Amino acid sequence: MSSITLTRPEDPVAVKSRGARFVHRDGVDIAHYSHGDPAAQTIVCVHGWPDSHTLWDRVVPLLADRFHVVTVDNRGAGSSTNPSSYTDFKLSEMAADYLAVADAVSPDRPVHILGHDWGSVAAWELVTDASSAARIASFTSVSGPSGHHVSKWVRRRLSRPTPRNLALALGQVASLMYMFGFSTPVVPQTLMRLTMTEGRWRRGLSLAEGIDADAISLGPTFAADIRQELRVYRANFLPTVLRPQERTTDVPVQVIVGTRDPAVRQSCYEDEARWNRRTFRRVLNAGHWLPFSHPQTLARAAAELIDHVDGKAPSRELRRAEMRLHRDEFDDHLVVVSGAGSGIGRETALLFAARGAEVVASDIDLSAAKRTAKEIVESGGTAHAYQLDVSDPAQVRVHVDAVLQAHGVPDIVVNNAGVGAAGDFLATPEEEFNRVLSVNLLGVVNSSRGFAAAMVERGQGGHIVNLSSMAAYSPGKGMSAYTTSKSAVFSFSDCLRAELAEHGIGVTTVCPGIVHTNIIATTSVSGVSPEEERELQQVGDRAYALRGYGPEKVAKQIVDAVRANRSILPVTPEARIQYHVNRLAPGLVRFAASKGSMTDMIKFVPRRFRDTVGESAR
Repeated sequence: MSSITLTRPEDPVAVKSRGARFVHRDGVDIAHYSHGDPAAQTIVCVHGWPDSHTLWDRVVPLLADRFHVVTVDNRGAGSSTNPSSYTDFKLSEMAADYLAVADAVSPDRPVHILGHDWGSVAAWELVTDASSAARIASFTSVSGPSGHHVSKWVRRRLSRPTPRNLALALGQVASLMYMFGFSTPVVPQTLMRLTMTEGRWRRGLSLAEGIDADAISLGPTFAADIRQELRVYRANFLPTVLRPQERTTDVPVQVIVGTRDPAVRQSCYEDEARWNRRTFRRVLNAGHWLPFSHPQTLARAAAELIDHVDGKAPSRELRRAEMRLHRDEFDDHLVVVSGAGSGIGRETALLFAARGAEVVASDIDLSAAKRTAKEIVESGGTAHAYQLDVSDPAQVRVHVDAVLQAHGVPDIVVNNAGVGAAGDFLATPEEEFNRVLSVNLLGVVNSSRGFAAAMVERGQGGHIVNLSSMAAYSPGKGMSAYTTSKSAVFSFSDCLRAELAEHGIGVTTVCPGIVHTNIIATTSVSGVSPEEERELQQVGDRAYALRGYGPEKVAKQIVDAVRANRSILPVTPEARIQYHVNRLAPGLVRFAASKGSMTDMIKFVPRRFRDTVGESAR
């Protein structure tokens, strides 16, 4: 994890600055604003159309405690000079402006650049120019690829016209068609003057980005900026498309793009490693204006790259983002597993670790969690053990916060912890029923609430696995507490899946059938004597053992389900059959449920088998 300290996104975003300062270059005054300690490393933040330096208002407070953050008004925007000719908006001129600002605010040390949209496109001119690249320590490019690289990428795909290559290239070209209109003289400026107001822009952007209008920072010069900055399209779009150059760099580059960006597709970065010595690519489930929608993610990403450039080991997310590296399937993924001390949780944690993941293993029995973590570490993996009683909401909140602080946002959360319970409903005490719901249902709900919120905020998707049961769709006599809890998990997961889909977060509901774990041996049975409870536990455990279906088989299916983003996963043949029978003939299932229960087992299991179980148990 980066050592950056992030404030909450709902904190006030008004940025305290030292006031505008200006760099004079070739008759143009470029306004820039300083935040933080000028003696610290400098991050120069540059923007595109139709923004000004206020684009970064939500990002600056997240970085200014560690860095000297300098936000810039492009020529034609904010307090900077507005040149009269569109030719003054060439990328080379904008890049020279940024270099002049860098020389003014950090004359003795290279600067780090954080750029968005056309500001990022212009910054590529700096980092791919040998004469200026030495002044740039790192470059985080947001929603703004190199025009030269995109044009080269499109040409390369069209030269190899496979169906995929044609679809990708033509899709990106179609996404940029609006630029032809913006490249014409007079017309786009006139349309903006007649139709666009600050309120309309704010409402449209709020709808497109899926964010509150209050998160959109527009400067007082917005009405002029949206018209004046349009000239950047006319000055650069066609020249770059028609005459792309081979531009390379040794500067560490991090590209960040949204899956819903209407102009920039993530596929256009596929060849980026051909031109950059080191490239990191992060894809967010977001739109184009990421400084408004995901300020914390951008701040963290920029800080992680800067820390790595300074000599620190790369963070897990930065390692995963590096292009050109071969990695195993779940390398540099963080997987959180509850109930990881035994059974399905333990085997799932071990298998994810074997596939390259870093694992957080929790269990109510800390020693059991430590054994799982130790086995992972001894096999060459990375794991951390925590004690957690999922029935305690306060403990779950503390656990979520501890994981986020120490290890970062998980990529996969497996809510596995659970308890077994049997006995007639009228014989089940209120406290026992509530205990089962607290562990099996609310443990899943509270863990999902904490970790899903962090996944959504990060914007890079993820996956949640909730352990339900075949009992969720198998009503059973004498199983009211357990079946209710697992049915609720099943329905909750359906609702959660629907809500999180728009954020790129998958939800898998796992429904094991007869699997031999310790859950039967520890199942509480209401309405029977302690001796009968022990005998039922022993007989049930022995029967499950004879079934021969171990938790390692469930773990493999869970890992496969995460990979395939499966919604419902019935595990074992009987679970799959029952799932379909319940959908086709629910009345038949209810009829069968009324004819027997676990507590009836003692009446029908042969005495010889029960005695054998008793002898083996002793």
